Amino acid sequence: MTDTETLRTAALASKAWPYEEARKLMKRWPDGKPEAVLFQTGYGPSGLPHIGTFTEVARTSMVRNAYEEMTGGAATRLVAFSDDMDGMRKVPGNLPNPESLLPYLDQPLSRVPDPFGTHDSFAAHNNARLRSFLDHFGFDYEFIAASVAYPSGRFDDTLRAILRNYDAIMGIMLPTLGEERRKTYSPIFPIHPETGKVLQVPIEVIDAEAGIIAYTDPDTGAYREQSALGGQAKAQWKVDWALRWVALGVDYEMAGKDLIDSVTQSGKIARALGAKPPEGFNYELFLDEQGAKISKTKGNGLTIEEWLTYAPIESLAFYIYREPRKARQLSFSVIPKAVDEYYQFLAAYPGQPIEQQLGNPVHHVHLGKVPAADMPVSFALLLNLVGVAATDDKALLWRYLQRYAPQVSAETHPALDRLLDYAIAYFRDFISDTLHRRAPTPQEASALKELDELLAKDDGTGRPDDEPAAVLQNHVYEIGKTHYGKEGLRDWFKVLYETLLGSPQGPRMGSFIALYGVSETRALISDALAREA
Repeated sequence: MTDTETLRTAALASKAWPYEEARKLMKRWPDGKPEAVLFQTGYGPSGLPHIGTFTEVARTSMVRNAYEEMTGGAATRLVAFSDDMDGMRKVPGNLPNPESLLPYLDQPLSRVPDPFGTHDSFAAHNNARLRSFLDHFGFDYEFIAASVAYPSGRFDDTLRAILRNYDAIMGIMLPTLGEERRKTYSPIFPIHPETGKVLQVPIEVIDAEAGIIAYTDPDTGAYREQSALGGQAKAQWKVDWALRWVALGVDYEMAGKDLIDSVTQSGKIARALGAKPPEGFNYELFLDEQGAKISKTKGNGLTIEEWLTYAPIESLAFYIYREPRKARQLSFSVIPKAVDEYYQFLAAYPGQPIEQQLGNPVHHVHLGKVPAADMPVSFALLLNLVGVAATDDKALLWRYLQRYAPQVSAETHPALDRLLDYAIAYFRDFISDTLHRRAPTPQEASALKELDELLAKDDGTGRPDDEPAAVLQNHVYEIGKTHYGKEGLRDWFKVLYETLLGSPQGPRMGSFIALYGVSETRALISDALAREA
């Protein structure tokens, strides 16, 4: 355990990005904030939650934890806000029976029926999916929905301020809009009292203090006056963002690179309302396998549940921690490497001095409460085991594992047991149909025969001072250097992967042989030689 002052001193000197972000808040409140520093993340429930949504909460929580460590435990809060009163402008194409939602276009998302039939509304369904995931990870947050905040009157004072400063806000927004958009732009969207639609119409401020606005009904042409308070209207996107900052007193909020302009405009609006915009930074966006931006509406990214089908949640948090200002692919293909790198950093953490620990991603993944590492087998090795064993029988796979590490079991190593489940699922869905064990060339066959002969003489178990895997790995190296030279070892490993495992890449072969078994590996070699070109 590290005492608070030692941790604070190391955190103040750390260059890890969460600490760099937290320094902005220390400058914002040099003498400390009288009440809790408020962090906010936003979610637009117009589509199913994807990992980008989770990313904001995870990264913001990392900055929040860094601030607490740097200040010795200053009070903080995190609000996860859902803009579920936003009007549904189009129906997402990745929903069941999307045509059934067409009659609800322009209705607040909180009033659109749930196409999945499990919640009171489409927004409630998506909000529940998001909260379930955040709860599963153990985030400390407060959930606020626009559909509750607006009708409750929580935003009424700020709405009055928006109406009082109507001309100033229009002066900020109109220069950023095209000519046609300027004609219809309004910082406030009335909600029609009869149809319930969120109306994108120009308004006139009748009485700012009373919250009365007027507009022309787009369907009937009738002139209407109504209140903008108590949920009878909502602010337009950039104005709505500023409204939340002002009404809630937000100190920090990050956003994607695509929202740089929105951050700028919302900041100007917040200043026009007499408030200071929050601190924050703009992160790069995740891309799908085709290099396109991930979109909730398009459904072209991973869902939260999909990652959890194939990997532990910590590996996701690890992946999103790294290089937040760099655009990176977020697809199924990145999962195995993310899992193994997470466990590698976790294993290194206990032996590091505190300065290195604070730069280790797992410190931020676990918000300073890093668990003990005990993962004796890599995910890559498990994937290869499932492949060559050609089975999803966990009991059989565990017998292989216990040959490699006799002290482990599903009871003593539940995380390894779960990782085996993930490996079975990932192999089944993404690897099994791609494997092809090719025939070796004559040169490759000669090397494989020598490896087989060496394994027949020495299975690595007769050297009590050495780990069997290390001995077996040395055998692989020796044969490779003989046939390919030291510089050609990479080619030799590729031969083993392609002829024995049917894959262009694989694990350390010594570890694999120790896990799968020497006799079983010799059978793989025999099969490969039988296919000799």
